[in-house]
Amino acid sequence: MSRKFRIGIIGCGGIANGKHMPALKNQANAEMVAFCDIVPERAREAADKFGAPDAKVYEDYKELLSDSSIDIVHVCTPNDSHADISIAALEADKHVMCEKPMAKTAADARRMVEAAKRTGKKLTIGYQNRFRPDSQYLKTICAEGDLGEVYYAKAHAIRRRAVPTWGVFLDEEKQGGGSLIDIGTHALDLTLWMMDNYKPKAVLGTAFHKLSGKANAANAWGSWDPEKFTVEDSAFGMITMENGATIVLESSWAINMLQTGEAKTTLCGTEGGADMQDGLRINGEKHSRLFTNQIQLDAKGVDFYDGSKESPADLEARLWLEAVEQDKEPVVTPEQACVVSEILEAIYESSKTGKAVYFDNN
Repeated sequence: MSRKFRIGIIGCGGIANGKHMPALKNQANAEMVAFCDIVPERAREAADKFGAPDAKVYEDYKELLSDSSIDIVHVCTPNDSHADISIAALEADKHVMCEKPMAKTAADARRMVEAAKRTGKKLTIGYQNRFRPDSQYLKTICAEGDLGEVYYAKAHAIRRRAVPTWGVFLDEEKQGGGSLIDIGTHALDLTLWMMDNYKPKAVLGTAFHKLSGKANAANAWGSWDPEKFTVEDSAFGMITMENGATIVLESSWAINMLQTGEAKTTLCGTEGGADMQDGLRINGEKHSRLFTNQIQLDAKGVDFYDGSKESPADLEARLWLEAVEQDKEPVVTPEQACVVSEILEAIYESSKTGKAVYFDNN
């Protein structure tokens, strides 16, 4: 290990405590030296739990960014501030890991891409589902051409009743949307990455507010307040790509559907197919017979050993730091994440206008 990166955390809420800070704590080449939150107590608690002995605490992220000794910043704030904070950090000579989605709007996402190019600093987005064992294995299969040309796919993000009722999740002004921008974004990112196709042609979508107005509703985290539920409870889209491939995206926090599952993809190719509905399954045809293979992902070779225990969050953090240290492209590039944001915004726009949204990729 040649050096230890000095890292600042901006936003010390749920996702920072649940993923970013624990994963960084497990990296030998990282130390968290600065913590910022608009609630100072949250920043202090994070510093006490995860920080270096001399870690500093801030209420204003601009003060954190003025510290020239900080190498990397993780942005874990509400969606509407992702762009401004990330761009300011890039311009302050920091590499940036920004939590998903890239930004509240596609225009902001494009500003972030431009800022990364202009400053020469690295920017990545927190799509941690790419780092799951099933995702990593399926990506290898796709990259090696085992499925052939993937021409039809489904991106799944369905919860029956699991509306997040804390923080600003239900606030359209802060978040830009509900289930689609929150969990639909993961499913779409995963699907586009597997297909290695980032040239959308047209999008037709619908967002619904069908169950959000129900009082005393059944919900995993307790009933929501209908008055505060200003975002969609479910949204769906059909995306056609320049090469003719088609993706159906489904997302919900609350819907009357029994088949649930999020951050999953189904792929249909000319040589085979794959899905994540019951573990990772690969299907195809060989010697004039159909087959379905269930992939064993625990790396278990003997009864007393289960293989690697590196979590998706730890793998995400490790590969991100490797990209910075070795000056190589991160696993999640800003250009890829920007296309996800553009498609999500097109689904919302299509829902409002009742018309398809067309892309100009020239």
